[in-house]
Parts: sequence; C-alpha cells; structure tokens
Amino acid sequence: MTGDGTSLRALADAQGGVVLTAQALAGGWTRGRLSRFLAAEGWTRVRPGVWLVPGREVGPAELLWTHQLLRPELVASHWSAALLHGVEIRPVDRVEFTRAGGGAVAGAGAVTGATLHRLPLEPGEVTRVAGLRATTIARTMADLLRAGPRDDVLVAVDSALSWRHGGAAGARGSRRPPLTTLDAIGRALTAAPSLRGARVAAWWLAMADPRAGSPAETVARLRMHDAGLCPETQVMLVVPDSGRRVYPDFLFRPQGVAVETEGYAWHGSRAQHQRDVIRFNDLAACPEVRRVLRFTTADVYHRPAMMIRDIRNALG
Repeated sequence: MTGDGTSLRALADAQGGVVLTAQALAGGWTRGRLSRFLAAEGWTRVRPGVWLVPGREVGPAELLWTHQLLRPELVASHWSAALLHGVEIRPVDRVEFTRAGGGAVAGAGAVTGATLHRLPLEPGEVTRVAGLRATTIARTMADLLRAGPRDDVLVAVDSALSWRHGGAAGARGSRRPPLTTLDAIGRALTAAPSLRGARVAAWWLAMADPRAGSPAETVARLRMHDAGLCPETQVMLVVPDSGRRVYPDFLFRPQGVAVETEGYAWHGSRAQHQRDVIRFNDLAACPEVRRVLRFTTADVYHRPAMMIRDIRNALG
C-alpha cells in the first residue's frame, strides 16, 4: 500500500471490506489525511481503528474480519464457522471464536461483542474459509453438537452431511455436495471425549440423517421422533407406469402413508411448481403409498402439534 485511496480499497476488498487504521498508517498515510479521506469517501467506522468500505453494511462476516484482524490468534468457530462453511442455519446475531491453544486473551477489549470459547484446538482442526481462519467443518459440527440446542444443531449437521439445492427457492440447477461425513464428525467428537457435553453430542449425532433435504425436513423428523413415530426417510420408490424414481421425505410403509414437507416457503417459478405437481402424482401412483400428507414449513415450525395429530390420524 502506498498511501493512496486505490490501494486502501484493494486492501479492504481482500479483507472482507475491512481495513485497520494501523494498516493504513503502516502503508504511508498520515492520521490527518486518512481521517479526511475516510470522512469524504463515506467509510463506516466498525469500531475504533477499524473501517468498512462505503456501500457495505456491518454484518457477521465484517465483524469476523474485524476481530480476526485485531487478534489473529482467534479462530472463527461454532455458528460463525458454520455460516462461513455454507451450512444452512437459523439466523445468528453473534460472532463466535475459539482461541487457538485455549486460555485467556490478552487485551480482552478486542473481542467485545463476540463470544469467545476457550477450548483445545489442534492445528489440523483449523482451515481457511473465504480468507478467514475457521474451524474445519467436522470440528465445527462437533463443537455445535456439544453446545446445543438440539434442533438447531441437527439442522446444521444434516445440512453439512447432505446434498443441498442452491438458490433462495431451492432451484434444481445448483447443488452443493456434502461438506463432511458422519465418520469425520464422530472422529472430531472422540478426539476430545472429556469435553463438556460430549456424551449428549454422541446421542444427537446418532439422530442425524445425511438423506435430509431441507431444514424443515430435519425438524419434522425430530418432531416425529419426539412423538414416538419412526418412519423411513428418503426411501426409493418406482412409479409403475413410467419407471421414474421418487423419494418421499418420510414413509410409514405398513400403513402406506407418505409425508412430504415443503423445504422452502415458496416455489419460485412455474417450472418448479410443475415439478412439484408431477412429484405428488408420482408418489400417489406408487403401490406402496395409499395416502400422501403434505406440510408446509410454517406447519413444521409453528404448528407441529397439528402435524403430529394429522399423521397419527392417517396412521389409524
């Protein structure tokens, strides 16, 4: 950096839009000229000594960059690491770090507003995601399993284990592969069996399902599990006339009841809606299926008692 605006912006772009006053001064700026430049250009002060490029808002990623630039020993972990890895999670309004090596952090003010975990962390459990140092996906899932809460954590674990459709409406044209495996998460858990919550974490991991296709599907499965209902998940059925394969979210085979959950709140196109209709008709045509129940995301999250009641009634 040579003390000019272009170089300052380039540095910020390489750091998630964030730049430190100390970095600018080391690059040839004076405090007075830097202050005038930042004010004239409309940079946002994230905290004393940290600036964000114009046109960006301060969000979780920007806060992660801020803290990690100030304290390079901090490693993004737990929900923050899950977000970086691209795991489907509920919105989280905090940033989380684990300090490499554990122990206290000198100058604790540098982590104000962040959750700091003091846990043992091996070099092999740290990777780089989007430029930031973060716990590996397997270690991240292990940390979440130990910390809870169960439903949110299993939504994240199922997402990490399964193929997922991309796009806000679950577009079929984009799928990302699984991010990790059950064995890898299990090894991450057993690497530190004495950590608090390890036993419960193992129980919860046994409830994960790599075949889950959406957060709503995971939560529906958990609601059924809590109610003592144990359907098959994502079992392959063959449509007699066409030979097409169809995979109901849940199947109670003895009763011939298939249960479908809407993984996303809205079908974004007529083509997606048409595929949904074809899928419903294919399910109904399978000899193993006598009745199909469909529940929306809102039903799963906000009306689970109704969902369980309807399933029980259908099962007779």
